[in-house]
This record gives sequence, structure tokens and C-alpha cells, in this order.
Amino acid sequence: MSGLVHDHSRWGADDQIGAGNLLTVERRLAALGTVRTGRIYDLSHEIGANAPYLLPNQTPFLLSMWASWRDSIKRRRKAGAVNDAGSNVERAEMTMHVGTHIDALGHFSIGDRLYNGLSAAETVTDWGLERLGIEHVPPMISRGVLLDVAGLDGGAHLNPGRAIEPDDLARAADAAGVAIEPGDIVLIRTGWGRYFGVDNARYLEGEPGIDVPAARWLTRQDVVAIGCDNMAVEVMPNPDRSLILPVHQHVLAEAGVYLIENLALDEVARDRLAAFCFILLATKYKGATGCPVRPVALV
Repeated sequence: MSGLVHDHSRWGADDQIGAGNLLTVERRLAALGTVRTGRIYDLSHEIGANAPYLLPNQTPFLLSMWASWRDSIKRRRKAGAVNDAGSNVERAEMTMHVGTHIDALGHFSIGDRLYNGLSAAETVTDWGLERLGIEHVPPMISRGVLLDVAGLDGGAHLNPGRAIEPDDLARAADAAGVAIEPGDIVLIRTGWGRYFGVDNARYLEGEPGIDVPAARWLTRQDVVAIGCDNMAVEVMPNPDRSLILPVHQHVLAEAGVYLIENLALDEVARDRLAAFCFILLATKYKGATGCPVRPVALV
């Protein structure tokens, strides 16, 4: 890591969307133009109380019924309604980083500095981000590229602590017959996602993932986002035990590229899809550092 964040984005001092600027109309139309069958691949996991979460002793998702049909029918009868209209309304308490989710650019810093040289002390408040929040993430409709590295070591998946290097990604791209282009969303399959919600203890013990050189290899090619079938995209634990989540620092704070975590990629890998129309829409939770999403591959 350089330890520095660029003073200003190449898109200007007021930029809040980073590599989202690469999501042009032309790239959107090109991606949509590849759709032939209309089939949708859901790339997300279901979110529930059993969703794995990295921080111990934390409940990542809690749903409770706030008002049920019984009480609402009683209230409406008292108001003179005769059609027994019942409604159900819930309350949810959760972290925005549960299940399949996307990180906002304001999620990580290098010291006090966020993306585009913003001061974290001035940007991060008790009630959310003043800038770089998830509400600024543009709708993502672009080409998705799957790099399947799950079998690199001869098994069904890579193991925790296994760093995926630039050459691994380059060979996966060559094997799939694709070349990464500006504006792409690159999805990396390690095979580790098979344990999500199935064996959470194992899923959380660590993960295979990209190292900083691999992250730089991708960001230099002007990708918009990097996604993976693990909880942090990057290798954990890092082979250099003096570093904690350095890929997050480079990708989000330095490069302004988004991270998509806990993806479900087995189905697209099974059908040998190398490139497809990728669609992801982030909900505009004002000031949030990320949010759960339901990305899809449309072919």
C-alpha cells in the first residue's frame, strides 16, 4: 500500500461515484444487446437470521412483526370497514453488510483519507456519511465477466489464506476466452461460497481471495466493480500478517472501484458463462456505507 489516497479523482474534486463514471450509455446498450434468451441467473443469497457475519456476537439481521393482520382487522372494523382488510408490517434491524451486498466508496479509509481525498473526520458522522454514501452508487448495467479460479489447486474450491494473484486471474480470463474491458464488472469464483449459510463456522474461518497486486491488476483495467463468492473479496488472513484488509483500502479509497461480497456464482459457473449482461441496483439508503443487493446475470 502506498499509504496515500489521490488528492482528487480523475473525474474532478466533486466526484462521488468513482469508477461508476465508466457506466456509459454505450456500455449499457452493449451489455443489453448481448441478451438472447431472457434467462436470469440470481447471483445473491437469501438474507436471514442465520446469515454468516464476520463480527462475533453480532446479529446481522433481525426481523420482527410490527403489526399483524389480526390487529389491523380489529382496528378497521372499529373504524367502520366491513371487508376484513388485514395487513402485515415488519421492522428490520440489520447491518448493511449482511448477505450479498455492495460496499459504498465511503466504507473504507487509509488513515483519515477516503476516496477523492476526503477527510474521514469531516465525512463520517454518527448518522452516516456526509459524502460517498450508497445513495450515490449509480445503477449498474454493464458487462459482467466471470473468472472461475475455484479449481486452480486441484479441488472443488480454494482454501482460506490462498491468495489469488494477477497471473491466476489472467489465466482464468484466457481459459474463458474473455478480455477484461473498461466498464466491466468482474466476478471471481473461488468455490468458497458453497459454505454460505450451510456451514457458517467454516465460511467465516477465513477465505481465499485476491491480493493487492491482483486488485491493482483489475483496477488498472478500469473495471467498475469486483465481486467474489466470499465475505470480503480479498484473501483472509492476509499472507502478510501486518496487513488488515489492504485490498479494501486500495479498491475503495484509492481506485474508487466498488466491491460486491457474498455472491452466489456456482450456477453461472456450472453453465460456463464467461460474459453476460450484469444488473445491480443499490437502494438509496442515505449516508449508508453499503447495502444488500440482488444482482443478476441476464443472458
